[in-house]
Amino acid sequence: MEGTRPGGAAPAGGAGSGSGSSSFPSLFPPGLHGIYGECRRLYPEQPNPLQVTAILKYWFTGTDGPSGFGFELTFRLKRETGESAPPTWPAELMQGLARYVFQSENTFCSGDHVSWHSPLDNSESRIQHMLLTEDPQMQPVQTPFGVVTFLQIVGVCTEELHAAQQWNGQGILELLRTVPVAGGPWLITDMRRGETIFEIDPHLQERVDKGIETDGSNLSGVSAKCAWDDLSRPPEDDEDSRSICIGTQPRRLSGKDTEQIRETLRRGLEINSKPVLPPINAQRQNGLNHDRAPSRKDSLESESSAAIIPHELIRTRQLESVHLKFNQESGALIPLCLRGRLLHGRHFTYKSITGDTAITFVSTGVEGAFATEEHPYAAHGPWLQILLTEEFVERMLEDLEDLNSPEEFKLPKEYSWPEKKLKVSILPDAVFDNPLH
Repeated sequence: MEGTRPGGAAPAGGAGSGSGSSSFPSLFPPGLHGIYGECRRLYPEQPNPLQVTAILKYWFTGTDGPSGFGFELTFRLKRETGESAPPTWPAELMQGLARYVFQSENTFCSGDHVSWHSPLDNSESRIQHMLLTEDPQMQPVQTPFGVVTFLQIVGVCTEELHAAQQWNGQGILELLRTVPVAGGPWLITDMRRGETIFEIDPHLQERVDKGIETDGSNLSGVSAKCAWDDLSRPPEDDEDSRSICIGTQPRRLSGKDTEQIRETLRRGLEINSKPVLPPINAQRQNGLNHDRAPSRKDSLESESSAAIIPHELIRTRQLESVHLKFNQESGALIPLCLRGRLLHGRHFTYKSITGDTAITFVSTGVEGAFATEEHPYAAHGPWLQILLTEEFVERMLEDLEDLNSPEEFKLPKEYSWPEKKLKVSILPDAVFDNPLH
């Protein structure tokens, strides 16, 4: 690829294969040999490329092992005029994503998006977010720990990220492939690109709009700054969903609840999947996770969740009135949730990044939900489900029209539907950053 830098792998997956050379077997971690082999197959003219790696390796300390996530990150960056050596910032970027995977234990999939909200290279570039796709050249490799796949990072503008959220990541990636300066067939990121694909070719916006209308959105949920209150009982009530206690330990999401939320988010990435909330099941069904090291946590619970209430002891409660709270970024996705998901018979989940709260919106066509048309607001511990009819969704979309232009209103912003006993507030980030909110 003339004028481009080859993709490099970051240790997000690490479930590689084999040992190193026979002379120095201890210098190579399990799996790195297989990854090196695939890189050499694709780039035989680079026998010793620049590498950026950790100073202290796990195979020296023995304190860690192969991650078992089963994927590696790659990145293709356009060479800038006058450059004689590749920059190191892509390695830092990939290391940040790898750190997220290790800490959250959430895996990446082709079609995922990453809201970065900052130029990837810390410049003034418009490329401030990322999409992920299967690497178009590097093939999966078989290892003693399983198959390792390669996911390529693709830098995108804010408008392209929003289009991916409203429709789907794969659709936007296909459009990027058709525009040479925006990626082309190899999806090469050009940090100096000053125009979005919709500015380069306005007809592409029509394709996105048609796709949204026909397919809806396959974004099934986001990690967000969000909270909810049960307005049908006083906040100091001992049964409050956010403060149920056993002894002195606060209520946390149970392992089975967090597993169902995981599957709720994961299955939304499956295009044309049936609108069914996954059953509460402690055993993971997705093949990507079968090979994880048993010592790693297998839930979304916080590190401080010392005591988890057994799932069977948590009763589902029907609520009469609820108050939903979102920060501005999360609130801006409510129209997507309603138009792109619920009007297509699907569901959408907000999972709090500051606690164990979760809010799932479901349509009447979703099976497996504990919210029903008779009791549209229901909670299972700190997990709230809200069932909205198509008629009410249409009304909400009209009332929430200004969320499509969030820069035009001041916070806090409140919306209320008294006859439905539902209230939604859009609040400043500081409210969620304060643990006493």
